[in-house]
Amino acid sequence: MADTDTLTLTREEVATASPWNVLVHDDPVNLMGYVTFVLMKIFGYDEKKAGVLMMQVHKAGRSVVWSGEKEKAEFYVQQLQAHQLKSSLEKAE
Repeated sequence: MADTDTLTLTREEVATASPWNVLVHDDPVNLMGYVTFVLMKIFGYDEKKAGVLMMQVHKAGRSVVWSGEKEKAEFYVQQLQAHQLKSSLEKAE
């Protein structure tokens, strides 16, 4: 390599989209068994995992029940709301 040659470095940067959280909020309407059932039905969780998430909703007032890409999170929120569960999205940190 001569003294006047230029060395070029190429860097690849891949930006990944931040995940979104699907939240279920506590409400005075739905029974704990129903919330567990809906979480099992929509997300395919087993009864134990759905029960743990339901208890977080009951005790903490809300629970992150799923995280991932925005479009799928929006779909899950629609599904939860169709089952009368109070739910929302938030950008994961």
